[in-house]
Amino acid sequence: MLMRLIKTIDDINVANRKVLVRSDLNVPMQNGKISDTARILRSIPTINALASKGARVIIISHLGRPGGKRTPELSLKPVAEALEIIINRRVVFGKDCIGPDAQKAIDTALTDEVVLLENLRFYNAEEDNDESFADQLAALADIYINDAFSCAHRAHASTEAISRRLPSAAGILMQAELDALSSSLELPAHPLAAIVGGAKISTKMAVLGYLVERVDQLIIGGGMANTFLFAGGYDIGNSLCEVNMADQACKILEKAISEKCEVVLPSDAIVANDFVKGATTKHVSINAIPKTSMILDIGPASIHNLKQRLAVCKTVVWNGPLGAFETEPFDLGTNEVAAEVALLTKAGKLLSVAGGGDTISALKNARVIDDFSYVSAAGGAFLEWLEGRTLPGVAALLQNQ
Repeated sequence: MLMRLIKTIDDINVANRKVLVRSDLNVPMQNGKISDTARILRSIPTINALASKGARVIIISHLGRPGGKRTPELSLKPVAEALEIIINRRVVFGKDCIGPDAQKAIDTALTDEVVLLENLRFYNAEEDNDESFADQLAALADIYINDAFSCAHRAHASTEAISRRLPSAAGILMQAELDALSSSLELPAHPLAAIVGGAKISTKMAVLGYLVERVDQLIIGGGMANTFLFAGGYDIGNSLCEVNMADQACKILEKAISEKCEVVLPSDAIVANDFVKGATTKHVSINAIPKTSMILDIGPASIHNLKQRLAVCKTVVWNGPLGAFETEPFDLGTNEVAAEVALLTKAGKLLSVAGGGDTISALKNARVIDDFSYVSAAGGAFLEWLEGRTLPGVAALLQNQ
């Protein structure tokens, strides 16, 4: 597996060494306050592990899109304050991420204190993967740890170039992400199913093309399924559909046949004339969608079918909801299938890996997010992994061994 080829923090002696940790502390902010600390919490295991090994921990991250300008509302100072409370350890905030101010923060921090430097994206050189900027970052430390899988799909100075300048390893979160994704797609236990949903097929065509070569069953839901149904000659009424993608959908279906992958589409649906909470709904067969109605969720027969299929699977990868889960009662299909995946996972019968922003929201709505084997917080990186792309941040770690 991939992680066997990449060093971890257990493979490097960090005692009394300055260790630069690339975390993803890109937390949501509202009126200068952090509205969700999930990304901070995910960074804690690596920070604590390094500190317990005697490392001088120096954290770097980006926040938002300041466009290379020093933007006060995108300062990481509030994150430093929140981090200090969470880890119960003093956090010294550096007013810059390079140069004298960064060095001053590092030099003044006591051995058991953590340093968090200012927003990397206050410099355009970060996103440009600038070699000189990477030199300045590398000059601050002896060792580099990448713990930001969610940023690994971009070749930035703090994720790619710097790894060519310092002894490098993966942090605990990066290790967990790579382990989970490798287990689900690189060397998975079969039968392997992929559940792919969401509104548009156009945003996930590369994902579908990659998965159809690797999975035994490709379960398609949400608005994406409507395009496949339309391509198959079904009348889908007023349902969301990308008519211009019908030919691409047919190509996926043809490829699935040659790859011996079964594509699973809904056999029935919950429809309504209006997409609003409490709308009058109707359960119909896919063959009988009313002209004035929209498909907004999978129906009970489809739910039952998916539960039966999942019962014999060993691995499932999930990206995207099966219906318009944000609005009741159109969350029922996603909720019930997610609950079944969670039940099988807890029983030790299924390895379940999920990821993507809408997927996380859907699993939270279903109240099963903690019951999956692994839920990736990496949106873009998770999708690009599902597309089979080489992630620059991961490739850099592989090369630095």
